[in-house]
Amino acid sequence: MNRFLLTATLLFLTFTPSLDADDLPDATAVTAAMRKANDFYTSKLASHGGYASAWKPDLSLAMVEGKESKTIISIQPPGTGTIGLAMLRAYEATGDTTFLEGAKGAAKALMNCQLESGGWPADFDFDGEDPQKWFLRTHLLAGDTEKGKRRNDSTLDDNKTQSALLFLLELAHTEGAGEDKGLQAAVTYAFDHILAAQTKIGSWPQQFSEAAPADGIVKKAAIPAEWPREFPKEKYTSFHTLNDGNLERLVMLMLRAHEITGEARYLEAAKRCGDFLLLAQFEGDQPAWAQQYNQEMIPVWARKFEPPALTSTESFGACMTLFEIWVATGDEKYRTTIPVALDWLEKSRLPDGEWARFYELHTNKPLYCVAETYELTYDDSNTPDHYGFKIESGLMGKIERMREALAKPREEILASRKDPDSTERWAKVARNLKGKVKTALDTQNEDGIWIDNDEIAADLFVKHFMAMSAYVNAAKNSSLKP
Repeated sequence: MNRFLLTATLLFLTFTPSLDADDLPDATAVTAAMRKANDFYTSKLASHGGYASAWKPDLSLAMVEGKESKTIISIQPPGTGTIGLAMLRAYEATGDTTFLEGAKGAAKALMNCQLESGGWPADFDFDGEDPQKWFLRTHLLAGDTEKGKRRNDSTLDDNKTQSALLFLLELAHTEGAGEDKGLQAAVTYAFDHILAAQTKIGSWPQQFSEAAPADGIVKKAAIPAEWPREFPKEKYTSFHTLNDGNLERLVMLMLRAHEITGEARYLEAAKRCGDFLLLAQFEGDQPAWAQQYNQEMIPVWARKFEPPALTSTESFGACMTLFEIWVATGDEKYRTTIPVALDWLEKSRLPDGEWARFYELHTNKPLYCVAETYELTYDDSNTPDHYGFKIESGLMGKIERMREALAKPREEILASRKDPDSTERWAKVARNLKGKVKTALDTQNEDGIWIDNDEIAADLFVKHFMAMSAYVNAAKNSSLKP
């Protein structure tokens, strides 16, 4: 079993008392339930092999963020790439080629809407105007080399291009699919262009359409004495961007690519991004990170509700990213800067136990926006409801777990990420996944799908498929006979 299937196991792990084998779901029945859901998705919901993020129960509309159409697909999770990866995990766990064929269909959709710039947009409608609106790699392969007025911006925001490429990478190294030369070419093309888009300082922008300039600035980030308190309406997609896990997802993609292929360029890219994060961490009383920086390494505005500020979410994400680079490389410089950032996070916790998303430069006061005007304010009583201006207290548990992990030797962490080494340990994994699997089975409707808020929910498909796949895999490797 590869590392990502074990990661899925650990992700859904819940610690419960030991159970008798007779109390465990039957692995054959779990596989049958997965097959039923898979069949519905591939036969009823797929559009050109790809998937939206939700559908009306009568199948009249497919929905993605901000759009709806009967035939639109989503690249942004939980869309085509994440659904395809869930199907691939099901194939790895069961050996049932039906799941592999579903994954191949999703891959074909992604290959057919891959941009000339190497990545992907947020969504795509093959039956709408998108094939003419975007400059695609398929156009290039057909001899159409002039972009004209067509769009060509690959987006890294919200794990769009990263999730698509991770799925294609995994599929390209799966027996029964890796022989597809078109798939191999699409993966290589995407990585070549994403690596070329990495800036000289080691970051990535939110979007890219070409290689990064070779003469970029490399310097330590600085908090300016003064900063604009009004939204300047400046285009922000070229800024060094941490927002929404942008760099964290890219680093995890590069580390996985290095793990699978052994190619040094992927590990080097991850390390360069780690070096950027070290430069982007501020010094002094606010040893954390901003959402985005301009080319002079100064924190700047992005959207009208994203001011220059220290950010709790992105700062913890930077800590996670540096930690993973340390685990992969053993280079202590990536670990030693994390504790002071965790100290800042704990110091910045609000009296109600939560965190503000933004903290003011210099003063560290929590910053919010007024709902109607988007003016900056210190008052959190009237903020826009479309954006998370406060972070739930679950962050404290993550900080504590990070501190525990930092106290462990790297060798112990690496050992904990290996597959279980005995049937008894596999049995423990299966037992711990029992609750997740029972929930999946109990909430699956007669069509084999999962409904949320009167919508067919792709996020539930991905969540339950990952849990059930991990369970079936653990059960077959254990001494249990559920």
